[in-house]
Amino acid sequence: MDTADLRALHRLMVVARRLDEEAIAMQRQGALPGYAPAKGQEAAQVGSAAALDLSRDFAFPGYRDLGAAVAMGVDLVGYMASHHNVWHGGLYDAKASRLAPFNAVVAGPVTHAVGWALGAKLDDTGGAAITYFGDGASSEGDVHEAMNFAGVYRLPVVFFCQNNGWAISVPTREQVAGGSVAARAAGYGIEGHRVDGNDVLAVFEATRAALDRARDGGGPTVIEAMTYRMGPHSTSDDPGRYRTLAEEQEWSERDPLAVAARQLSAEDVAAAEEHAAAVVREVREGLLALEARPVEELFSFTYREPTKALLEQQRVWEESLDA
Repeated sequence: MDTADLRALHRLMVVARRLDEEAIAMQRQGALPGYAPAKGQEAAQVGSAAALDLSRDFAFPGYRDLGAAVAMGVDLVGYMASHHNVWHGGLYDAKASRLAPFNAVVAGPVTHAVGWALGAKLDDTGGAAITYFGDGASSEGDVHEAMNFAGVYRLPVVFFCQNNGWAISVPTREQVAGGSVAARAAGYGIEGHRVDGNDVLAVFEATRAALDRARDGGGPTVIEAMTYRMGPHSTSDDPGRYRTLAEEQEWSERDPLAVAARQLSAEDVAAAEEHAAAVVREVREGLLALEARPVEELFSFTYREPTKALLEQQRVWEESLDA
């Protein structure tokens, strides 16, 4: 990695940060029903997603992974439409983008990634999956089952844990036995590594190595990116009720954008901000221009073959329109 690489990654992080801030503003203005801020986690998300080979890999995000979508070049209006509550999984092409619709179920994307990785291994596609989850989600049974299954079958998958210090209002030390998610990997017979989640180059290198190993048949890897959620858990959360201002100030000195910017010129930083402002303006305008989707789509894209129960619900809904 050289200065040009860092410049490109920093540019992506700035887009993610400014769009994140705009999403919060739009929620406060009533344009978005809810949002989970990602401020402080840009290096973890951008650095890991930038390591993917989009011709064969696939990513499975949670609800706080805007930076991954930015780094993967996803249509951001279509992606942000997921928060706009207008359609199942957003309006972007998930298959072409190699980014699954984000999953609002805690630890939900982890099992999906393992299933995809099993298919990739059976079909010998040469691709690997990466799945995003937090330290809080690591306490869910789905994560244990996914890691155990992936370890047994040596599947090409990277379990990318963003340890941002808090499971909503519960600190990591009170809900992760042993204090380390990466250390759990040994129990499944797979690789486990901790990385500075606020250093975008370190994240990129660690993820690239894990993906290479996965594609070469080396099996899964758990990466625990140590970072910090600088904002609230969601736009309905007040972090001031459970953490101190001193803690927030201490972590602000390790802001991933500032860490990267210190290695770049003032001109590079200014250009990145100018680019981000243009992207944010375009995304905001695109989101506000979206028209309401037909309500019947709620029934059209749930199952490949509609179930009797779903058809009955649709019938009742249609009758209610005539009442």
